[in-house]
Amino acid sequence: MKIAVVGTGYVGLVVGAGLAHTGNDVICADIDEHKIDRLKRGEIPIYEPGLEELVEENLAAGRLVFTTDVADAVRRSRIIFIAVGTPPGEDGSADLQYVLKVAREIGRSMDGERIVITKSTVPVGTARKVREAIEAETDHPVHVCSNPEFLKEGAAVDDFMKPDRVVLGVENGAVGEELRNLYEPFVRTGNQILLMDIASAEITKYAANAMLATRISFMNMIAGLCEVTGADAAQVRIGVGSDSRIGSSFLFPGIGYGGSCFPKDVQALVRTLREEGVDAGILEAVEGVNERQKRFPLTVLEKAFGSDLSGRRVAVWGLSFKPNTDDMREAPSLVTVEGVLERGGEVVAHDPVAMDEARTHHFGDRIQYADSNYDALEGADALILHTEWHPYRRPDFERMRRTMKGNLVVDGRNIFPIRKMQELGFRYHSIGRPSVG
Repeated sequence: MKIAVVGTGYVGLVVGAGLAHTGNDVICADIDEHKIDRLKRGEIPIYEPGLEELVEENLAAGRLVFTTDVADAVRRSRIIFIAVGTPPGEDGSADLQYVLKVAREIGRSMDGERIVITKSTVPVGTARKVREAIEAETDHPVHVCSNPEFLKEGAAVDDFMKPDRVVLGVENGAVGEELRNLYEPFVRTGNQILLMDIASAEITKYAANAMLATRISFMNMIAGLCEVTGADAAQVRIGVGSDSRIGSSFLFPGIGYGGSCFPKDVQALVRTLREEGVDAGILEAVEGVNERQKRFPLTVLEKAFGSDLSGRRVAVWGLSFKPNTDDMREAPSLVTVEGVLERGGEVVAHDPVAMDEARTHHFGDRIQYADSNYDALEGADALILHTEWHPYRRPDFERMRRTMKGNLVVDGRNIFPIRKMQELGFRYHSIGRPSVG
């Protein structure tokens, strides 16, 4: 099948390479000439495990090509995926200007019937706007569908190649079957392809992410109760998660969620609920809990050292919002680092893959970047752990204690053993568990 994917960001690259891998001829189009030149050389502009190898293999096989000529990609394809960004506006709503710009370009470029699929995360009603934008530019028939993505950063390739489910919002039965055939190679183990109306498909994506964000904030709220009552959130999580009606996923307390999906999607869904006159109170509370949770490390630092951190050196382990990605959008580390700097403190950070991202797009030379996680501890008064990268999970604790100037450790992901930290004389704070020292 001949397919175009417009947008070569995180979603577009995974979708394009994944569809090419099952024998389709895929053109990935983007107006960013520098990015396309890099992709033609097999250089991947984002860190995503397995993606580079997937792109290189399908480039070499000729099934995947990259271009800046969006119009030509549309003319050469039967199915066109729209996978451009939908950044949040000032009011939290999804900005659809790039989606609709692509839709108009598709309309101007079509030379026959096409299937156009919104892959970008968009609010309910967007498919209708996309159809209107296309039909304003052409008399050729177009079938607009919704196919929301459910890719986890750090595991996106596996998620696309072996999806839990594929959601297809369609209005035409024959088009639905065509898209079912496109996705059948990915669900051979029996996972579902769900055909539904377009509005339901559009809402499904936001509802799924909002539910996961709600579980995280709920557990963080319970962790706060555990802290003031002396309970252990880790034990509470096991007790709650063992209920088959609830399950254990996304019940780990921590310093809040971040990334490109949860914050943006919750905000956009809140905006949609308000516009439709539906009470958004639950999700407004979810946002509030998450923003407060991100400030936990700063609260601990202020209690330990006061509001003036001049002369204090704070080590940071982990800058990305989660492991296996260099994405720092809405990462809790942004709140901590900026907060320490505002209070006059010094920050030295380490992250296995996100330090270039931090230096280029966030902190520049305002902080120091360590070659290893242990180097970051030299002369540090405190350590803040933000991201549970595997090398941080069981470090040499004795070496940590020898290297640090101070003994304060704030574990934002509850990965260090309390007893070990107590034995070595650390002042140790985690989320919803007993503090020591």
